[in-house]
Amino acid sequence: MLLNSKEINIILRRLACQLVENHPNFENTVIIGIQPRGIFLANRIIQLLEEEYGIKDIEYGQLDITFYRDDFRRSTKPLEANKTKIDFIVEDKQVIFIDDVLYTGRSIRSALTAIQSFGRPKEIELLTLIDRRFSRHLPIQPDYNGRQVDAINDEQVKVHWKEVHGEDAVYLLPTAKIEQEVIPQKKDTK
Repeated sequence: MLLNSKEINIILRRLACQLVENHPNFENTVIIGIQPRGIFLANRIIQLLEEEYGIKDIEYGQLDITFYRDDFRRSTKPLEANKTKIDFIVEDKQVIFIDDVLYTGRSIRSALTAIQSFGRPKEIELLTLIDRRFSRHLPIQPDYNGRQVDAINDEQVKVHWKEVHGEDAVYLLPTAKIEQEVIPQKKDTK
């Protein structure tokens, strides 16, 4: 386990505090959770901003990047897109992208392309819970980062949220272990 629930809560509070330092009133700032996993982190950050810092009426959206990815046609299984929920224009606004893990940078590149459909932001920042800094394929770095992880290519960072998995935790697992969790094992029929 990389992070337990207590450590995640400390990191979330620090990230929210850093946002308040750089965006004191959020009047011209919007938060965009990147679907699917970034929305859980975004919801937690917004909750902290509202409850602990009294910031109200934060413009929040959810951005699906499925069909903006450069590898979306390489999948062997049908893609399941998530919903984009952005009911405001980002023209001349400060946009904060939120995603759980920054790995190769391709998801963020896709988000940069996708957000252009909603206007031209004045500035875009990136907040991540985990930065896999040695795995980058593109020159993308987070502005706000919970923890840097030095994982090798055959390891995967898996973030669990209590709303979905029943616990807040971050794990570093071998890729084979992740695939076993996702792909049900065939029963022996002999």
